[in-house]
Amino acid sequence: MNAPLRPADLSPALLRGALDTERTERGGLLPHRLPAWARAQNTDGQLAMAESQPSGVRVAFRTAATVVELDTLPTKRDYVGVPARPDGLYDLVVDGRLAAQGSVPGGDVITIDMTRGTFAHTPGEPGTVRFDGLPAGVKDLEIWLPHNETTELVALRADAPVEPAPAARRPVWLHHGSSISHGSDAASPTAIWPALAARTAGVELVNLGFGGGALLDPFTARTLRDTPADLVSVKIGINLVNLDLMRLRAFGPAVHGFLDTVREGHPQTPLLVVSPLLCPIHEDTPGPGAPDFSSLVDGQLRFTATGDPEETAFGKLTLRVIREELARIVAARAQSDPHLSLLDGLELYGADDYAELPLPDELHPDAAAHRRIGDRFAARVFGPGGAFARR
Repeated sequence: MNAPLRPADLSPALLRGALDTERTERGGLLPHRLPAWARAQNTDGQLAMAESQPSGVRVAFRTAATVVELDTLPTKRDYVGVPARPDGLYDLVVDGRLAAQGSVPGGDVITIDMTRGTFAHTPGEPGTVRFDGLPAGVKDLEIWLPHNETTELVALRADAPVEPAPAARRPVWLHHGSSISHGSDAASPTAIWPALAARTAGVELVNLGFGGGALLDPFTARTLRDTPADLVSVKIGINLVNLDLMRLRAFGPAVHGFLDTVREGHPQTPLLVVSPLLCPIHEDTPGPGAPDFSSLVDGQLRFTATGDPEETAFGKLTLRVIREELARIVAARAQSDPHLSLLDGLELYGADDYAELPLPDELHPDAAAHRRIGDRFAARVFGPGGAFARR
């Protein structure tokens, strides 16, 4: 007869990959990927949503349990005129290997109407993801939370005692980037490209990839500065063009200031700057980017660039301009910073890749492309001669 399930202490000590937690009104635990002081300085709803989506965050514990249940309240997004998104996946990793997946139906829903620029919030109820038939004996479990759903943790139950997993002895890799690093269109939370690269390289991931939020914000730089890490990477470019946020005159000093701040907390840590992956709509056409509403007719969501290529002569940013400027900046800084490196994003995903694995919405890689990007990053950055190669 199976032992009854008993509540476990759902404390911040069980979380990996989160920088902060918030106790909710119902007594649940809400993971955050920006600390409270940084969230207080942010006024952008998109970034607020992105940092609360637990990309790379996992509940990590040691137990002899063969049955585990996790109650959560997810927040899901529903876009008017677009087919419903599938429920987010929870990946169960047992002793380092993916063993099972599950979902939590229901929850809160945010309905977004992109044609009107409006959204509506519909409250829902918590649900349960259950993993049973686990191998006997003491083992280390990680439940990777959905990378694309804000997830309030409500309760944890198991048929054996639960204790926080031992502190990882692996190097900590701290990464910051855009929605591609966040995991847009990846198959599951362990299949976003940073998670794939981290698993291949045997490092502990802290993922600060924020959909629409890689904008050289000073509070993000200070968060990177203050977060312990053995390796740091920052992927810069696509969101600056998407939002038409700044011109070339501001871009260079902003990059220098961002890197200066990171270096205050990590003066000799290997620091990698990654320039943009290929995105044809923005290679030579500035932003802002916008949804292509004509694509909604057939239930597809695609994006387009609305800027004027002629304006690059007046400082408008494109991905090609950003790659050139980042190469110049890193080359200049590397003369006095031997631990600073650059990776051209086209080495991760370029024109040949687009021909084989095109961007379904013209902006985000699909699951197969995530795997390719993760494999290439692991080989080029963590492999022999790479910026993060073991020394």
